Amino acid sequence: MSELTLIRHGETEWSASGQHTGVTDIGLTSAGEHQVGRLRPLLDGLRFGLVLTSPMVRARRTAELLGLTDPEVEPDLAEWDYGGYEGRTTDEISAEVGRPWRVWTDPVPAGATPGETIQQVAQRADRVLARARPVLAQGQDVALVGHGHGLRVLAARWLRLDPQAGALLGLSAGSLSGLGYEHDRPVILYWSLSADRLGTSSR
Repeated sequence: MSELTLIRHGETEWSASGQHTGVTDIGLTSAGEHQVGRLRPLLDGLRFGLVLTSPMVRARRTAELLGLTDPEVEPDLAEWDYGGYEGRTTDEISAEVGRPWRVWTDPVPAGATPGETIQQVAQRADRVLARARPVLAQGQDVALVGHGHGLRVLAARWLRLDPQAGALLGLSAGSLSGLGYEHDRPVILYWSLSADRLGTSSR
């Protein structure tokens, strides 16, 4: 049975500090590169009929470190555009608005970029899935290299849920997740597997 593998990029300075990182093209930390390198044995022997990556350098470098050859850059895999909240933490935003703020339910203001609604992020995820499904239907696996919030929305849409359901799917930096089918129903096969959790070592 074919499988859709989701790969969240490794640690960056902003992911480590909890800063929302959408359009800022920040690279992996040395720890993030090591983190991704330790994931590579988990992909040994897998062959993908389609590999798509976000255009951001943190995702493209993750694909490279995992040995994913000739990935196609897919703009729809870019992270949520956080607009005026780019680079801010949830705690900082909550203090500013005077109440608990959550990206899943609250809007983002325009800043240097317009920002996106969750529905716009979901529309992009649906377009990515529309590209993946014909390949999966041919019995080939697909790999998507992207970002935390974007991949969580995509997984919710795979499950035919509202995009807000992605709030229930915590996703670690430098992790693998698998989506597939059970009796023709879309399911999560495994979720947020990291080298730290599995105890794998680097080559």
